[in-house]
Amino acid sequence: MESRLDAYFAALRGKRVLVLGVGVSNRPLVRLLLHYGIDVTCCDKTPRTELDDELRQLEQQGAKLHLGAGYLDGLSGDVAFRTPGLHPGRPELLALKEQGTVLTSEMEAFFAVCPCQITAVTGSDGKTTTATLISEMYKKQGYRVWLGGNIGTPLLDKADAMKPEDKVVLELSSFQLMDFPCSSHIAVVTNLAPNHLDIHRDMDEYIQAKENIFLHQTAGDTLIVNMDNKITNAFAKKAAGQVLKFSRQAVPERGVFLRDGAIWRIGDGRTDKLMEQKDILLPGLHNVENYMAAIAAVGDAVSDENIRQVARTFGGVEHRIELVRVKDGVQYYNDSIASSPSRTIAGLRSFRQKVILIAGGYDKHIPYDVLGPELVEHVKILITTGATGGKIRAAAETAPGYRPGEPAIFSVEDFYEAIRKAASLAQPGDVVLLSPASAAFDKFKNFMVRGREFKKTVMEL
Repeated sequence: MESRLDAYFAALRGKRVLVLGVGVSNRPLVRLLLHYGIDVTCCDKTPRTELDDELRQLEQQGAKLHLGAGYLDGLSGDVAFRTPGLHPGRPELLALKEQGTVLTSEMEAFFAVCPCQITAVTGSDGKTTTATLISEMYKKQGYRVWLGGNIGTPLLDKADAMKPEDKVVLELSSFQLMDFPCSSHIAVVTNLAPNHLDIHRDMDEYIQAKENIFLHQTAGDTLIVNMDNKITNAFAKKAAGQVLKFSRQAVPERGVFLRDGAIWRIGDGRTDKLMEQKDILLPGLHNVENYMAAIAAVGDAVSDENIRQVARTFGGVEHRIELVRVKDGVQYYNDSIASSPSRTIAGLRSFRQKVILIAGGYDKHIPYDVLGPELVEHVKILITTGATGGKIRAAAETAPGYRPGEPAIFSVEDFYEAIRKAASLAQPGDVVLLSPASAAFDKFKNFMVRGREFKKTVMEL
């Protein structure tokens, strides 16, 4: 019997296929296209002199390569798969559409072939932790779970191994959701705040991209939103199916909420206490929100006891307030995932004491003024670095309540020297926190590389 995956790629035979950007998510796609005997051209800005072994192997297997600075110039094809970081409004992509080329993506293909229920998570902060929590809860209940998407694992080439009773959990970025014509069965939006405005034309475009996670749902689907976030709460009015809300500040009509140090469920005329907040091993109120979102997502598919078991034992995801080591009484935490002010604010609020903060990185052209009061309240020593270091320093120095030396501020251009500077200033009992409030691209490939370099340097102290 022909599978959905077979049928999808069979329909591409005889067509000229372009793969625009050959990063992590698109490489399994290229292998599948070659496996099914499809004419594929890989277009990537990497020059031939810098090709890695995997791309060279794909070329040997039959893929054509169109490389270098002009990799989008002079293209023609029947179907083009866009990499998430490539804005669909680029003139070269619009020209392809005018020629009649069908623009799609690896993720759109996965939605077409996936045989089981999809839960998708998006938002400005908390996506990875929330998606991982949903996955862990389903696993604890005994389901076979496939966790992927923006979290770093493409799933298209695994679709044939999936069964209808399995669960798929995806993290989806705004880049993946731009022009996305599909929505998941269960859609979770953790929160929204200004982010990625170096790529998106404006905040409205960013919000519109996020909305695609639920705009194509039907009456039998479910949308889960953060009631405390004005933007996400407004999404409920546009939902076609059931809406569940989670909140730390109020009680929704249906959903999950925090009250008197406990997490509660409400709906169908019942209000039930699920667990104590103190049962959650992960620090910070933002992780309480992540748990509430995950609890709403799994619903009755996971027992209350299994949810509590996950809360008591799950130690978190790498680069998210990750304890690296304790040296000479100083705790070093890696929160490299914090690529926006809102994420760093959540990290700062996770600690009961004022911290030594290392912040700064690539400039995504987002405002930093909101970070200033939090720096004054939660930071004893601020060490700025990278392209946004000056903006972060200015946010602190212009914040209400700032007085010179509170926090003390040091500007250190070199990332590694910034870490060593923090260590030299730390006293027993201090917390040193890497939470950059900025992307990593000014010095590193991504936040993961930045986090690992931080950990490596801390271990060498």
